[in-house]
Amino acid sequence: MGNPDRVNGALDATLAKPASRRTVLKTGGALAGAMAMPYFFTRRAAARQGQTLSFWQFYAPGGQVSTQAQWFEDTVKAWNDQNETKVELEYTPVAEYLDGAKLQTAFASGEGPDIFIISPGDFLRYYNGGVLTDLTPYMEPEAVADFYPDVIASRAVDDKIFGLPMEVEPMAFYYSLDAWEEAGLGDGDIPQTWEQLLAVAEQLQTDERFGVLFETTPGYYQTFTWYPFMWQGGGELVGPDNKSAFNSEATIQALKFWRDAIDSGVAPREVLGGGGGNVDANLAAGYCAIQNVGIWAISGLRENNPDFRYGVFKLPLPPNGTYTTDLGGWAFVANAQGKDPETAAQFCVSSLGATSPESVQRGVDWISKAKSDVGPRTSVMDKATADGAFAEGAMKVFAEQIFPGGRGEPRVPPEIYKPVVDAIQAVQLGGTDPAQAAEEAAQQMDAFLATYEGASIF
Repeated sequence: MGNPDRVNGALDATLAKPASRRTVLKTGGALAGAMAMPYFFTRRAAARQGQTLSFWQFYAPGGQVSTQAQWFEDTVKAWNDQNETKVELEYTPVAEYLDGAKLQTAFASGEGPDIFIISPGDFLRYYNGGVLTDLTPYMEPEAVADFYPDVIASRAVDDKIFGLPMEVEPMAFYYSLDAWEEAGLGDGDIPQTWEQLLAVAEQLQTDERFGVLFETTPGYYQTFTWYPFMWQGGGELVGPDNKSAFNSEATIQALKFWRDAIDSGVAPREVLGGGGGNVDANLAAGYCAIQNVGIWAISGLRENNPDFRYGVFKLPLPPNGTYTTDLGGWAFVANAQGKDPETAAQFCVSSLGATSPESVQRGVDWISKAKSDVGPRTSVMDKATADGAFAEGAMKVFAEQIFPGGRGEPRVPPEIYKPVVDAIQAVQLGGTDPAQAAEEAAQQMDAFLATYEGASIF
């Protein structure tokens, strides 16, 4: 999303610049499926009147968070009550949706869902595969302009929008107030630098608790959480010459910082609860005192640990660094090879990209009631702010201090993502020299970029 002073610019001006943006797919079966999935898919049967369109996601029916499941059910009901062609939710457990190969396998066999959700980090896999429907023809110009340019840019190609975001999810640090107070720390001890973060983590560490936690499980989510540390030092994945910029001092120091946290003993080599995005199993359970996680954890704690006392602070900086955080978030997309791409596109736009009060309120309800997020649209943020969603507590800190310095998660094909996550893993857990890992990753990226012909990576 970038500097908030730029968020109201025109879409075409934004898309003329390199685009950027989060998925949480990880290695293993998902990566194997990603690398093997061809950029050609079989078109399904022609549209039929009165048919049902499938909507795959990991929220409903029967998802882990009741308020989020209900929001999806209400969204689909609002459509079904007004339209002959119905939409049916198909729930996939979050671990399978994020880490498995279900989506890739379905598309490769020509049986992909009609509607599904993706994050920017995985956008190019589906766009380059030809399975994303252009939603722009179904949107009013006022609705297009209502989306923050840096948010929509990672879902757009050549001024055409192929995904409508539900949310924006900045990253920060959460800390246990009980642990903080037990260690004799106060507001003045909030870390401003990487060095201070490790020093405070050492003060918070006990025999039963780590001082700080970073994601250690390889995958798209790990790279998403790591990017800001590279950006803060001025690093980038790819330069304006379309060659890898990964082998930089900024990359090397970011890789080293994550390794130093583990080597010093203040951070664990393993995270609990399925990953570093799970604040309940790690921070709230007392496994760590500080955790690097996104804004969504507010609603998770509200639902599952309402009595847990915590605070949040924005990412500290390296020497001479510039504050930056990563902005994640999921988006509705319509399958261009599905049963009825036009109606699927209309559902996406009606739900999240219309100017109607109902569409705007749906966005407000998602970011402030069903979940905890920043809104992807000016109208949604204005309404949520007027309703008091960002008036106090952690939501206020995110809106005023953390979100304004954000930039979209990079949208990268698997061939760029894989060298990055391999470098993080090799340094963080394998003891590889950071400079060596950065150089090896850069060489792999350049080999791919030399022949890449898909949509712009940024």
